[in-house]
Amino acid sequence: MGNCFSVRIKAESPFTSNTASGSTSKNSSKDGVGSSGFSSKVSAASVPPTPRSEGEILQSSNVKSFTFNELRTSTRNFRPDSVLGEGGFGSVFKGWIDEHTLAATKPGTGMIIAVKRLNQEGFQGHREWLAEVNYLGQLYHPNLVKLIGYCLEDEHRLLVYEFMPRGSLENHLFRRGSHFQPLSWNLRMKVALGAARGLAFLHSAETKVIYRDFKTSNVLLDSNYNAKLSDFGLAKDGPTGDKSHVSTRVMGTYGYAAPEYLATGHLTSKSDVYSFGVVLLEMLSGRRAVDKNRPSGEHNLVEWAKPYLTSKRRFFRVLDSRLEGQYSMGGAQKAAALALQCLSSDARFRPSMDEVVSALEQLQNTKKAATANTPNEDQKGIRSHYDRNRRREEAGFLNPIQ
Repeated sequence: MGNCFSVRIKAESPFTSNTASGSTSKNSSKDGVGSSGFSSKVSAASVPPTPRSEGEILQSSNVKSFTFNELRTSTRNFRPDSVLGEGGFGSVFKGWIDEHTLAATKPGTGMIIAVKRLNQEGFQGHREWLAEVNYLGQLYHPNLVKLIGYCLEDEHRLLVYEFMPRGSLENHLFRRGSHFQPLSWNLRMKVALGAARGLAFLHSAETKVIYRDFKTSNVLLDSNYNAKLSDFGLAKDGPTGDKSHVSTRVMGTYGYAAPEYLATGHLTSKSDVYSFGVVLLEMLSGRRAVDKNRPSGEHNLVEWAKPYLTSKRRFFRVLDSRLEGQYSMGGAQKAAALALQCLSSDARFRPSMDEVVSALEQLQNTKKAATANTPNEDQKGIRSHYDRNRRREEAGFLNPIQ
């Protein structure tokens, strides 16, 4: 938990509460929230208009209200060796509850959960805690992390999620070590598709929610690398009626926020599409959205990559070298073109998330067909094309933009 490269943008909170506390800055990362232990059904049509008072939110949520003692027992009194991660909100602890009664059980028995505990001295406050309960307490989808319950007792604010054993996409892309092996091309495309389906569900006519903080640290993975969106503290209801956007103070994470949102505070579903484009580019390149440790001119991933993405002969320079031999050139070109379209400076030219889902599904279908036909020849062609273009570039035959 904690992305040292992310800089938080000043935030406002969409909720009114009598017990709001502190700053509304967001935490930048987390691990282990969520598991495939709970079945998630798609549901949005029954969700009432977003309530605004704390009482309405807590009363309308479909999750369990835990006591502080129950969660203290399930996490072994929040022992340090139970910590799954740290963030602006506070710490996330590993715990255990009975799968049927949801009562606290002895460590190692029952179902594993992730318990996020608000740090009273942290950057996040009661309002974002309430936003999580509001949205995840009513929305169900296979690509959203499941909120099991919450605790609101005296000064204590906690959230209880299904456990996601493989942690965040951020860790798998950027952390080095034996525990985090580089994700294969196929797994990256699977994760991209799952995350896209989660956003498409939020943007649907029945739900109309803008996520507003899509980034690799908020995409969690279950044991089968199924992606689920987590951390809804910045989520906001989309525009209604004849309104084209929602006006807010700018909030989110630098490197992921859409340019028109940064400039005007006008928030639309296309703001999420831009953020998705950044994450897809991170997955294709293996680079962070913002990385000050890179050479000058390469700190901002989008600014560095865009000139390459516009060239069919140079786009491969953006691709993660650890993925060589795992993709077809046609598939890689289509994925790069999709990222570029999502990153359009003009929001009108970005696809909808439904269109993104369709494009990624087609990529998966094409990949399966290619693998079934001539996988060995395809991989030889990839390496040959990569090496040939590399030699031509070094010889000065390729211009920066073609």
